[in-house]
Amino acid sequence: MANIGIFCATAGGTSLKIADKLAKAFNVEEDNLINMEEDFDDVDQLLDYDILFIGSSTWGQGDVHHEWVDPQLDIDSDEIDFSGKKVAFFGAGDCVKHGEHFCSALGKLYKTFTKAGADIIGFVDASDYSYEYSLSQVGDKLCGLAIDEHNEKGKTEERIENWIESLKKEISK
Repeated sequence: MANIGIFCATAGGTSLKIADKLAKAFNVEEDNLINMEEDFDDVDQLLDYDILFIGSSTWGQGDVHHEWVDPQLDIDSDEIDFSGKKVAFFGAGDCVKHGEHFCSALGKLYKTFTKAGADIIGFVDASDYSYEYSLSQVGDKLCGLAIDEHNEKGKTEERIENWIESLKKEISK
């Protein structure tokens, strides 16, 4: 079985809620669910895993959660190699109040990890979402699971469940 690490930065708790569901669905031990604010040491921790589930809420002008800023810069500047690693992104945003940057943090993380050689999995059909613009959109898909607990709370559970089932299929390939 592949070694799975979940790294999550959250403000309102939505991303952590997803992280907990991922941990349960993939039998990830508590030590491998890393709260970026409390348990993250450095980028080398990410390299300990074959599969990474990366969570971040979106801030301001589509920025990653502040706990991801330094690791993202380290990955970009240190030319860390994620070749051979499967990476999936998840996070929270607000498609109404911040519809022009909806879950764009995922797109910024996607760019960083793709540049570092990661194999990105977990794309989601964008047609089920309403927003003006998102850096997380790649073609007709979002580069990860985007959740809006403010405006689309009724879709959250189904989106998470469907995404987990999709990830299980992609990981088994």
